[in-house]
Amino acid sequence: MREMGIEGIHPGPNLSRRALEHKVYPYLLRNVTAQYPHHIWGVDITYIRLAQGWMYLVAIIDWHSRYVVSWELDQTLGMPFVLDCVDRAFKTALPAIFNSDQGSHFTSNSYIERLLSHNVQISMDGKGRAIDNIFTERLWRSIKYEEVYLNEYDTPRQARERIRDWFCFYNAKRPHQSLDYQTPWEVLSKGGKSRPTKMEKED
Repeated sequence: MREMGIEGIHPGPNLSRRALEHKVYPYLLRNVTAQYPHHIWGVDITYIRLAQGWMYLVAIIDWHSRYVVSWELDQTLGMPFVLDCVDRAFKTALPAIFNSDQGSHFTSNSYIERLLSHNVQISMDGKGRAIDNIFTERLWRSIKYEEVYLNEYDTPRQARERIRDWFCFYNAKRPHQSLDYQTPWEVLSKGGKSRPTKMEKED
């Protein structure tokens, strides 16, 4: 079953649970299509199975090019690995709109303040509507069926190295039918409109 990517039906870790005291922002992307690189980013967290235990993967994807702007893998669900992922992404570019689910990581003050300080519009999926972040959901499906379900990671280091290699392949070598068989990097690198980072503004 593992070799074929087949799993029994079972509850996985609940990564989208909201803290009730946190503010929720409206979903801004209904009937909206990403028009250029860094117009819309999506962020989400999923779990990665090890031989014994779990790790947690957060990734930020550009909706226009499907390019994975930043990702981070950790053994805990603490806030730092999410914030590190966001900070690394913001060093490369700034999106006009940043979409997430309503999980506690993405409604926390530390996450919200980072986006607002860069004048990024905040969008959040409707409750129970995974389709609102469809590009990230497709990314999870791809990495799990093409990499995670086909391998058994004995250590966190092994998982990190293999997932890093897969993201390099995905961004730079894996053509997408929806991108006219171009890679995410080819679409992203063609340029177009994008917002500069604060560092670029100061220069």
